[in-house]
Amino acid sequence: MITIQDILDFQKEWGNSIIKISDSYKKNIDYLNDTNNLIDSLYAYDHEEVLFKPTLASDNQFRLSRTGALSYFIGGNNQFKEDEGFAIKGWTKIRWENAGHKIYNDIAVCMGNYFFSIDNSEPLKVEFTIVLKKIDGRLKLILHDSHLPFQK
Repeated sequence: MITIQDILDFQKEWGNSIIKISDSYKKNIDYLNDTNNLIDSLYAYDHEEVLFKPTLASDNQFRLSRTGALSYFIGGNNQFKEDEGFAIKGWTKIRWENAGHKIYNDIAVCMGNYFFSIDNSEPLKVEFTIVLKKIDGRLKLILHDSHLPFQK
């Protein structure tokens, strides 16, 4: 059974992984390795199709393949020309704010906002819905829907 603490730990690990990628990129360290670790440890691409709708994707909105996810996070793939690398933007803080959770044995559904900051800048508010599945004792994303709030 998945617990709320498991969800919070997963979210913290995801945020820390994005920050690590940003930091490695800034220091010209092996950010590709950090990104591969994020995808392999926190997304279920190695077990099943993942439904991933990244925040800043509009031309290729849905990233059902590991290759598409990698491109979104660090850019540099000609199949996804719009990708500038979300994870290499310099993020220094990510805060999750859950609106709610639903837990069904080995599946958890979560919805809310997360806030991305660079140093002391005004945080970027992003809405999310994630579905986590316990696979081999570890939570992995099987659905990750992320988008900017509606603007009037």
